[in-house]
Formats: sequence, C-alpha cells, structure tokens
Amino acid sequence: MNPEDEPLDRWAARREGRLRRTGELKAVTLGTGPQRAAHLDPEVPRLILEWDGFQWVALAVVEDYAAACRRLRPVPQARQEGSRPAPRPQGGRHRKPTGADGSSR
Repeated sequence: MNPEDEPLDRWAARREGRLRRTGELKAVTLGTGPQRAAHLDPEVPRLILEWDGFQWVALAVVEDYAAACRRLRPVPQARQEGSRPAPRPQGGRHRKPTGADGSSR
C-alpha cells in the first residue's frame, strides 16, 4: 500500500501511539549547573511538570528526589478491610516435593 493511500483513521491511530499522553508527569532538578541524572543529587528540590497535550506545565515543587518519586508514582490504595488477597498459586518446579509426614524426600 502506498503511504499516501493510508486511510486517515489508521494514520491518526499510528500518530496517537507516538504522542505523549495528556497528564503525564515528570520531575526536573532545580539545582544549579547542567542537568544531571536524578539520583546524583538526591537532596536538591525538584519541579513536577505535567504534559497538557501541548506543553509542560509547572505543577508543584517538592523538597527532594524521594518526594518526587512519591509524587510521580503514588503507592496504590490499601485494600478495604475484610477483603482478602487472591490466593497465590502453589507448587512449581522450584519447590522440593514433600512426603506425607511433611519431611522432604
């Protein structure tokens, strides 16, 4: 198929897959000097930015690298009281087989 003949809906879907998602967050270091890897200056304040679909917008300033990580990747909410976690699968090749009395063979 010739690229000029590509249907508009397919082109739009392909383009959408390459674009940044609206609401995406990132943190930048507010230290002096050139930008360095985030973990090299863990105590320096960070600016949290949010992508609005057109540009990065300042959202907040946090005190350090750990606070930025918590802001970018929040901890999932705790389960409601009384709910039980799904059972874990048992067995597998890595487990030693046990005898009827509980001892390994």
